[in-house]
Amino acid sequence: MKLINIASIALAVFTVLLTIVFFTWWAFKDQVVFGNEQFDQIKWMQYAPNLDRECKRGDMAYDLKEHILIKGARREAVMALLGRPSLEDGNAIEYDLGKCMHVYHALRVYFDEQGFLIHSRISSH
Repeated sequence: MKLINIASIALAVFTVLLTIVFFTWWAFKDQVVFGNEQFDQIKWMQYAPNLDRECKRGDMAYDLKEHILIKGARREAVMALLGRPSLEDGNAIEYDLGKCMHVYHALRVYFDEQGFLIHSRISSH
């Protein structure tokens, strides 16, 4: 009986630790996975959208999201900087990043009705 209580406590502690590790990883995954390189417009254009390509654009995605794509930027300015999007969907545009961590990812940029940037995020397909 005492062994069962110890095992239950150990399982509970392990579950709590695993939950903390998972949510910490989830909070910082964009920075870890997509934060290897600063944005370079020439490289961005050279790594044209190609879903078969490895995660070349993805290496610049975090810098773009956090430092370059600022709230209030005009849609036209974003498209001039990043080129033609892979997808235009109403008030959002999307740029393929390639296959990153065995999953296809994209940088999705959202605009309000007047065409001003609201936010951006890295999404998986």
